[in-house]
Amino acid sequence: MEETENTTPPVHKGLRASLQAELSIQSQKCIECKLCRKECAFLRKYGTPKYIADSFDPASLQDQIIAFECSLCELCAAVCPVKINPAALFQEMRRDAVEKKVQDLSDYKVLLNYEQRGTSKRYSYYGLPANCDTVLFPGCSLAGTRPERVKSLHTHLQKTIPSLGIVLDCCTKPSHDLGREDHFMAMFNEMKNYLLCHGVKKVLVACPSCYNVFEDYGNEIAVETVYEHLAKSKLPQTPNIPQTVKIHDPCSTRNREAIHTAIRTITTQKSLTIEEMKHSGRKTICCGEGGTVNCVNPEFSKNWSIQRKQEASGTRMITYCAGCVNFLQPFNPTSHVLDLLFEPEATLRRKVKVSKAPFTYLNRIGLKKYFRKNIKAVETRERIFSGGDKTKSGRLNRLSILLALVGLIAVLRMTGLTEHLEQEKLLTLIESFGTLAPFVYILTYTIAPVLFLPGLPLTILGGILFGPFWGVIYAITGSTAGACLAFLVSRYLGREWIEKKIRSPKRQQLDKMVEQHGWKAVAFTRLIPLFPFNLLNYAFGLSKIKFSHYALASFLFMLPTCIAYIVFSSSLLEIIKGNITPRFIIGIILIVGISFIPFIHKLLRTNKKG
Repeated sequence: MEETENTTPPVHKGLRASLQAELSIQSQKCIECKLCRKECAFLRKYGTPKYIADSFDPASLQDQIIAFECSLCELCAAVCPVKINPAALFQEMRRDAVEKKVQDLSDYKVLLNYEQRGTSKRYSYYGLPANCDTVLFPGCSLAGTRPERVKSLHTHLQKTIPSLGIVLDCCTKPSHDLGREDHFMAMFNEMKNYLLCHGVKKVLVACPSCYNVFEDYGNEIAVETVYEHLAKSKLPQTPNIPQTVKIHDPCSTRNREAIHTAIRTITTQKSLTIEEMKHSGRKTICCGEGGTVNCVNPEFSKNWSIQRKQEASGTRMITYCAGCVNFLQPFNPTSHVLDLLFEPEATLRRKVKVSKAPFTYLNRIGLKKYFRKNIKAVETRERIFSGGDKTKSGRLNRLSILLALVGLIAVLRMTGLTEHLEQEKLLTLIESFGTLAPFVYILTYTIAPVLFLPGLPLTILGGILFGPFWGVIYAITGSTAGACLAFLVSRYLGREWIEKKIRSPKRQQLDKMVEQHGWKAVAFTRLIPLFPFNLLNYAFGLSKIKFSHYALASFLFMLPTCIAYIVFSSSLLEIIKGNITPRFIIGIILIVGISFIPFIHKLLRTNKKG
């Protein structure tokens, strides 16, 4: 992108005052020295902070959403000679985009569901003993991946803080970074006010992101990392093992020199020799997870991880963020400093037990039970406040459909209606309509994707009504026709409306895939969806792929999933009567196999990175 003359950005009507202020700061103070662009792939792509500020057009969809590709790591601020912080501008751009609902948050569904679980009644727990004025706040990732470490840490801290409480909750940093300002403030303030009302004056955090949230928004509540506390007190009595390591400072602690010092004090006390990397301390780099960029631009995210791998050169890295460990481990041996403190030998031999999803969720439930049993709390609670969040999981919707089927089967068996559901009788009824029944079914399936109606119930219905053979024929015909109709509507009739609907940077990724791989992009996304199915049909209509290639690839690569569900559903009437058929077992196996394709792909990608 070309650079601009020394001008000031225009005042935009209807723009958030905070965003307008940041646009002015970047425009007036940025000297376009290019030091930040040298460090950052995002700025190399989109231009200097001054260029972005001067050319910002709130009517441009692209200008409104580019900030979601910034990692918000603030390395740009750390190297800026005039001491401005471009990340503050991009954070305000995110808030503005969310407030105006121009940013599609569906790409962040997994992350937002993760956050929502962390603040839910099932996973949250507050245990405050008598005279408790300090609590341990371990965060989400550490509690899920290393529950035993959290237990050991709490026990150790009780030696110096006998009335230490526990708070298992989420600080909602993901919502903060995504620009969901109202939700974040509602959730955090509710938590903060509860703690203040119950005499809590200090929070010990294990997660650097949680530290930033409490430091910036906690006000009356003091915050300190457990690492600073440990550096000033006694470390756990475990063996010292001399070895050379490198420290990865999470970008969220960039300006927290006291934390950097504490980590290095702890590391040297364990007889480890530290070799500093080119980017450390105040000029550290992101692990790749920052700003949730991996959800919309994996290449930008991967750039950081590769750079960190190059600087580590195979030497074990020690960090103090569970998220950074998870993200960097596939690229270079990486350990959490708490693993080093409590299990040094196992840590350096790579024998520490670290859990991954879905076991992380079970661990958090188990940790909650542990603290409920082992802390003599006089005040407890499970959080029920949701801040009005309506985020739902796509997996939950599928689960709801399956649970509804189970419930229907139970009702039919209890009411004795199963005798009227013989498949032969249903087929006889369908045949009485002649060719009309299959035609109506196919027509319904054709229209459903255009209207954003779910296709799974229709697929299951096809198996029940038409059996495994004709069910597959009719279902794949209808689903392919529906996918093609949505494609054609997007390409020729409703392009402008669709472009507004599909406004995520992930669409750029899809366009790039189509440009590079053609029909293979369709095949890939049918097996491992980048978008919800119905939205994907419209997204391809906006791309440059040939219609014939799209139609054929859609047919071929939707077929395995269609066969799996049709085979499964064609045996449901027998299951209702209590008969488990080979078709049912085969259907279950096929569905499980199809469901594992994304996990296998992710595993292959992880191995490739390593």
